[in-house]
Amino acid sequence: MTSSPNDYSTIRPSDYQTTFIFFSGKGGVGKTSMACTHAVRYADEGKRTLIVTTDPASNLADVFEQEIGHQVMPIAGVPNLSAMEIDPDKATQEYIDRAMSPIRAAFPPQIVQVMEEQMSGPCTAEVAAFDRFTDFLDVPSDNGTAFDIVIFDTAPTGHTIRLLELPAEWSQSIDAASAGSGQTCLGPAAAIQDAKHKYERALAAMRQSAQTQFVFVLHPEAISIKETRRAIDELSKLDIHNFRLIVNGIIPPAGAGNPLFAARAEMQARYLEQIEREFTYSKQRMILLADEIKGAARLRQVGKIFFDGEPASGSDEAAEVQLQNAAFASSLDEVRARLSPNGHRRTVFFAGKGGVGKTVASCVTAVWLARQGYKTLLLTTDPAAHLGEVLDTPVGDEVAEVSGQPNLWAVKIDPKAAAETYKARILNDARKRGRPESAIKMMEEELNSPCTEEMAAFDKFIEYASQDEWQAVVFDTAPTGHTLRLLELPVDWSKQIDVKVFASVDATAADDVAKQRFGKVIQMMSDPAQSTFAFVMYPEATPILEAWRAAQELGTVGVQPGLVVANMVIPSEQATTPFVQSRRAMQEKYLAEIGKRFGVPLVQIPLLPREVKGLDMLAELGEQIYGEKVIA
Repeated sequence: MTSSPNDYSTIRPSDYQTTFIFFSGKGGVGKTSMACTHAVRYADEGKRTLIVTTDPASNLADVFEQEIGHQVMPIAGVPNLSAMEIDPDKATQEYIDRAMSPIRAAFPPQIVQVMEEQMSGPCTAEVAAFDRFTDFLDVPSDNGTAFDIVIFDTAPTGHTIRLLELPAEWSQSIDAASAGSGQTCLGPAAAIQDAKHKYERALAAMRQSAQTQFVFVLHPEAISIKETRRAIDELSKLDIHNFRLIVNGIIPPAGAGNPLFAARAEMQARYLEQIEREFTYSKQRMILLADEIKGAARLRQVGKIFFDGEPASGSDEAAEVQLQNAAFASSLDEVRARLSPNGHRRTVFFAGKGGVGKTVASCVTAVWLARQGYKTLLLTTDPAAHLGEVLDTPVGDEVAEVSGQPNLWAVKIDPKAAAETYKARILNDARKRGRPESAIKMMEEELNSPCTEEMAAFDKFIEYASQDEWQAVVFDTAPTGHTLRLLELPVDWSKQIDVKVFASVDATAADDVAKQRFGKVIQMMSDPAQSTFAFVMYPEATPILEAWRAAQELGTVGVQPGLVVANMVIPSEQATTPFVQSRRAMQEKYLAEIGKRFGVPLVQIPLLPREVKGLDMLAELGEQIYGEKVIA
């Protein structure tokens, strides 16, 4: 369906049981805004509604403009609506305490200590967050405190898919551990049999089309369409089939009176036709608004536009506004000093909220560095990697030179393949060290857990980043919360290496070589002469806040931001209509805030008439934002 008002009868809560609605899609497409808009509408209709996020980079509190946190909280000004942001750290501690409680009373302290250490691995936060999430899928329908509808504002698609795959994988992991040592990365198998049944019930609920719907939010753009197709295919493999689409960010007629936005509207029209042609599911559309979506009153206005077909308010069509037309961007010398090698290898990490343009920023930077004459490696561990689409050339699982661009190599780290290599190396090393077969078997069970892929992907990155042949390494990272866990892994692994497997392993068998290797990487990341962390964001409130939180958390491990990148900035000369002027004025406010908050050089990537794709366009954009060739 493509016209307004939108018919949302197929996603109305049922009258006889709790209805679950998952909002998913590529990062940055407006999942949270759409999820919150639906939540307010249902609550206003008298439905007891709960909105929950499993996104480690949550921004529900920003949208509702109130504190929420790791507990169910009523939303001010919206009777019948509550919200919760699952905190990975708190969920982890709750999970460990619950799983270990019966063990502490039944086993000697040294055994309990080993089990607790094994549960303190880097994957436990994801495990625990999902465990807390499943509680809301496992509420008896006759419970007087149950909600009529539970909305899940999920993490970006790649991360979400892994979360949804976990129940089946965990069941296998639990079964295998029960037949073996009785220990898994989730904790003692005997202590979590109830959890196994809960996960099975959760997956069963997700497969009930009469009770559960998956709403994919996407932009009319190539990568967003491809990501949606991939996610639907993955969910279909899990026997989940009840989908509908919200095509968001469509430029309204009021915005298309400007040459830049008219060109983008023309581009969008082609993709809207593709969406209609390729997706048979029910579809709804939502226009791009001139200002932000924040606060209950604004969410109600958006609901009237989306559900009822009301025209955008006067604020969306915006009267003439006073523009500062300030440059905001830092000097080229300042920026280039944070990107170019200065006598030794430079590693540039691009971080930020999902969907803000990290892949574009990393590809532009890698092409620019290669054209400067530096031997450059571009890589990603993002499970939803889009390097190939932006470069317009295939990127495989082995390092290969990028055709048409001398000095540039690229690789996509496949977490599944990396996991197999990682497992083999760890087990072979253990055998060489003479560890007893019982310990080897226990390690193998641990490595067969669904948590190993993330560890292995980062381990593979370390392997590439440690090679001496590169003058520059550009790392296109995963969305913020995922990235932070990756960057914390070396520290966590160093701790894990010292874990004794009961009394069978001598503490001196700790892998000192690996610890030294991880230590070097941590040192490299925290040295501004060797590494630059560049935070990418739109000049809007939510991406700025998420980047700021990420920077604060990285600061706790000694890593400071070295660069900020504002993406999709409307050029001041394009602010020729009220709609565009309103959006430019909003961006100017936030460009100033970015400069004040971060206090590091600022790069601007302009909003362009079409998507960034291909080496020629990347080279041209690189010269525009970083300057022309500066070395021989």
